[in-house]
Amino acid sequence: MIAEKTLFEKIGGMNAVNAAVDIFYKKVLDDNTINHFFVKTDMKSQASKQKAFLAYVFGAPLSYTGKNMRDAHASMNLTEGHFNAVAKHLEATLKQLNVGQDLIHEVMIIVGSAKDDVLGNEL
Repeated sequence: MIAEKTLFEKIGGMNAVNAAVDIFYKKVLDDNTINHFFVKTDMKSQASKQKAFLAYVFGAPLSYTGKNMRDAHASMNLTEGHFNAVAKHLEATLKQLNVGQDLIHEVMIIVGSAKDDVLGNEL
């Protein structure tokens, strides 16, 4: 029996994740509704963390040792508008990289599942 590929494998592995995060953060930093959250951020370090996190949640065979979503965003006072802007940029990035709509849908389900934690909503 052949094991089904992970989302990580389906989207192209680490090369795809690296390309997506680099394009994604360019879009985020160009967006005046959310770029102020990154004014004092070391973007090289941030991109590295994001690459590791996405690879992990997409099923890469590695462990993630960073903060969980709730703790990482706790002091940011994020709104649903901020969350939606970030999600929109990720979806646009995946489309730009010619990722299939079925895989984009899988990614967006994962993103949506983190919404309450990112926004600090009651569970």
